[in-house]
Amino acid sequence: MGTNVHLTPDLQSFVRACVDGGQYNNVSEVIRSGLRLLQEQQDRKRAFDAMIAKVLDDADSRGVREMDQVLRRVDAVIEAAER
Repeated sequence: MGTNVHLTPDLQSFVRACVDGGQYNNVSEVIRSGLRLLQEQQDRKRAFDAMIAKVLDDADSRGVREMDQVLRRVDAVIEAAER
């Protein structure tokens, strides 16, 4: 698929430096690499957003606990396990 991309002069210089430096064989490889990174970033953000939504749903359905309550419970479990 052929696509035209217009880059700012700074981005053009960066892409050219990547190719000239031997990191990539051509401009298309640089652009594809950047797009893959963008795609991975968006995938991670979607996964993070989904995790946050689940935690909020769990908190809504199970209720919220104060940190002191949680720490006391953890201490009790640890003490019971040590006996």
